[in-house]
Amino acid sequence: MGLAQIKMPQLGESVTEGTVDKWLKHEGDFVKRDEPLVEVVTDKVNAEIPSPFEGKLVKISATEGETVRVGAVIAEIEVAGAGAPTAAAAPANAPASGPAPEAGVAHTEVPTEPDGSPGPAAGSAGGDGAGERARLSPAVRKLAAEHGIDAAALRGSGMGGRVTRDDVLAAVGSGQTAAPAAAVAPVPTAPPKPARDDSAREELVKLSVMRRSIAEHMVRSLATSPHAWTLQEVDVTNLVRYRDAEKESFKARHGAALTYLPFVVQVVCEVIKQYPWLNSTWTDEGVVLKRYINMGVAVSIPDGLIVPVVKDADQRGFTDLVRTLNDLIERARNKQLKTEDVQGGTFTLNNTGATGSVASQPIINQPQAAILTTESIVKRPVVVNDGIAVRQIMNMCLSFDHRIVDGMMAGQFLGAIKKRLEEWTPGSIRL
Repeated sequence: MGLAQIKMPQLGESVTEGTVDKWLKHEGDFVKRDEPLVEVVTDKVNAEIPSPFEGKLVKISATEGETVRVGAVIAEIEVAGAGAPTAAAAPANAPASGPAPEAGVAHTEVPTEPDGSPGPAAGSAGGDGAGERARLSPAVRKLAAEHGIDAAALRGSGMGGRVTRDDVLAAVGSGQTAAPAAAVAPVPTAPPKPARDDSAREELVKLSVMRRSIAEHMVRSLATSPHAWTLQEVDVTNLVRYRDAEKESFKARHGAALTYLPFVVQVVCEVIKQYPWLNSTWTDEGVVLKRYINMGVAVSIPDGLIVPVVKDADQRGFTDLVRTLNDLIERARNKQLKTEDVQGGTFTLNNTGATGSVASQPIINQPQAAILTTESIVKRPVVVNDGIAVRQIMNMCLSFDHRIVDGMMAGQFLGAIKKRLEEWTPGSIRL
């Protein structure tokens, strides 16, 4: 018999930690290989993690609701066999080879941080406790300041002793607020009115793991890159007419719904090849231009937002693109995405028009250089050849990393997409 370690996988290119949302098995249960073992949540995905081994689950090291670093041990499985079992798949950024594991115990490689530096040792709680306690998320820091709490003096219950929101709220409940500064109250000219207490009409809704992760990722994105944005309106009348005329017959032939999304994905991929800086990543050494296009598509779910990725989107024919998009969106809404479904995105597209929006400023999905939204298609009177005509108009909004892309290039990129969509014909489809 041997022990196999289950480690927190890397569920996204820039993800460094994940939160155990729900264990699907309990200690003592027998687990089959590839059987769903645990639900893990990050700001990018809510996914079921399958077991890479078959055997008895003997130890759960990470409790539900606990956030741990990528590569940290979250469980151990007792595996039958004389020798050590095959190691679980290492994170995507782990080295290809390493020292041999101890007999009877399977190990993955030591994970690394996004900048390439060594991460915490396998099985550790995430590094030096004092260092972790000093790292407060912006939300926790703000909450502590609002209630006059000295967060540095609290004993954290998070990973490596990190102070969490719940720790601050517990301190508020126990009365550990800072003493207010002395002040001289003015002599009232009339009896003071009793203070109005609205607390009975308020409700504290606990944040889900996904909502908390999304919030932290959005704050980190704005702090990482200087956002700039631009908007252009597009006349998509020809595209709307074609889609309205063909959607029923397309579904009958291919068994898939025909939306506007695959048309836009094909056009954006073609224009990215003209402007590769929009498909890049900033590093301290320089800008990394991606010579492949992995299109991330934002999908709204009840508790947040998930961005599955269409790999090599520019190499796919139209029908293949339709089926792939429909499959990813359906599995995202049913929490059936796999780890590889949310990794490797190079550009993100978000259809905010589905909510009725006509203009928006999206936040960049780090570490990408840009994100594009397509807004609602609305009938509007416009000038056509010195006359007034009713046309189908859609706004497109582009947010971009101003370290990489300037306003001129962003405008040219968006203008090229606009031109292709306005001049669209059935012959534009790449089969």
